[in-house]
Amino acid sequence: MNLPRHPSRPTCLPRFRTPLFGVLLLLSALGAQAQNFPIKPIRLVVGFAPGGSTDKLARVLSKRMGELLGQSVVVENRPGAAGNLAAEVVASATADGYTLFMTTLSSQAINPHIYSKLRFDPVKSFEPISLVAKYPLLLVVAPQLKLNSVQELIAYVKKADQQSFFSSAGTGSPAHLAGEMFKARTGANLQHVPYKGGSPALLAVMSNEAQFAFETIPSALGQTRGGKLKPLAVSSDKRSSAAPELPTLQEEGLQKFVVTSWAGLVAPAGTPRDLLDKLNQATQQALNTPTVHAALVADGAEPAGSSSAEFARFLAQEFSAWGDVVRTAQIKLD
Repeated sequence: MNLPRHPSRPTCLPRFRTPLFGVLLLLSALGAQAQNFPIKPIRLVVGFAPGGSTDKLARVLSKRMGELLGQSVVVENRPGAAGNLAAEVVASATADGYTLFMTTLSSQAINPHIYSKLRFDPVKSFEPISLVAKYPLLLVVAPQLKLNSVQELIAYVKKADQQSFFSSAGTGSPAHLAGEMFKARTGANLQHVPYKGGSPALLAVMSNEAQFAFETIPSALGQTRGGKLKPLAVSSDKRSSAAPELPTLQEEGLQKFVVTSWAGLVAPAGTPRDLLDKLNQATQQALNTPTVHAALVADGAEPAGSSSAEFARFLAQEFSAWGDVVRTAQIKLD
């Protein structure tokens, strides 16, 4: 029996022509989007004030990335709540590749364990692009104390007839948690004194109001070279190229004492994969540029590019590890 032909459908094409054609158009549009991206300036949000280590890193990187991408990458400083305000801005931004976040150890791995109410999720709100750099912390002491090694510092702070103080850039900062780890490992009678930033925290050590502090190498190294602070060791698992004469804390007898601050690039959740790949490629090329690499090393940073997948695994590891540290120190902020 012959069935009548459908008057509006040619017999030479399958019934699913229209849906398939739509998919092909969509894929073509997405490919063109990635190929043409970017067509306007990109903003790179930084959660700290101008002049700090994260800001300096962002400005060196953004200049070269802009050259590679053919559009300006503009640094936008949104300081406040240890990076939380900037994270909120990016988490709520349009996922089109034109808003990026220079995330850090604090905003991505520490703050979610310290603050009970956040307007972003460290995992679900962002798409990892690349790890950018790592920063060893420098253990510095007041020059007046005439201490020349980590073991001498431990002996000093463990004296039964005194209480010693360590300063930091604020409660919940990597420097604070490093001090809490030092307190737990040594059993010393130590009191944390938080300040509003790394500079006043280091000033407290210079004047011996606080006896020691942990601070990132870019922030502290200049003061040690000027004789205003006495450096004892670095907190990384190997010596820093910025100060190769200084031993690690592990070399000084504190086994498995490794604290490394870091920064990396993320985008709002839902940013298309093709755009993330293009941004990752630009990041790697920028970090491999000799002038960029030299500038970061001179500032005490360790360039550390990665794939998006590698950075995602790194973020998960850091989130878990620092959650344990925060719970042990019983730190909570609201």
